[in-house]
Amino acid sequence: MRDFGLIGFPLTHSFSKQYFTDKFAREGIADCTYNNYPIGEIGLLPDLIASHPHLAGLNVTIPFKEQVIPYLDEVDEAIPLIGAVNTIKIIRRGNIIHLRGYNTDVYGFSASLKPWLKEHYSKALILGTGGASKAAAYVLNGLGFEITYVSRNPRSSNHLSYKQLTAEQVAEARVIINASPVGMYPDTGSYPAIPYDAITADHVLFDLIYNPPETMFLARGKARGAKVINGLQMLQLQAEKSWKIWNAD
Repeated sequence: MRDFGLIGFPLTHSFSKQYFTDKFAREGIADCTYNNYPIGEIGLLPDLIASHPHLAGLNVTIPFKEQVIPYLDEVDEAIPLIGAVNTIKIIRRGNIIHLRGYNTDVYGFSASLKPWLKEHYSKALILGTGGASKAAAYVLNGLGFEITYVSRNPRSSNHLSYKQLTAEQVAEARVIINASPVGMYPDTGSYPAIPYDAITADHVLFDLIYNPPETMFLARGKARGAKVINGLQMLQLQAEKSWKIWNAD
């Protein structure tokens, strides 16, 4: 028997458990289970792994994608550039436990976004600066985008507060990514406070949230004619990438 799971807190919004439970049933994978592990702080990770001897892999979600890195023995070569981990492979050799970290969000985000991009797109806004924003920034940087972060607490020169963000900046940034939890179930009436009147039919709005399928952020963008993408395909793709990592030699 091999066990897999998700760490984060809270996990009421979890996509992964249902996805993998359905996958195991659909594909006749009888020797695997997937469970949620809502740990209150990342320091509980070593005890969690030690107390579940069949645990072979974990996904990582809010708020631990950055915090988990010091607890890993090894990371994929891209992790220092990304700055966040969402997948852990647990390698057991007798009494020795070795943890290797990856980021499959990068793959999921890239594959979901690229079909919607146009050659003249050059500027992007990323709403939020937590772990979820790291994969988006890594992909957009690689595509040559000029990125501006928008957050409640700006941290550096390329970070703006929502009050500082202007309609002109929104008009120029044809790709806008919501990497914050604003609008996630159950707080579905909320949305990032940006100048939506500046959004056009040439904009692409990508919300990393999948529940609800259409957040207020996406609905307001759609009303302006923008192309809108939710986080469901990204989650499905990153989940399958995690599964490949866990089963690789």
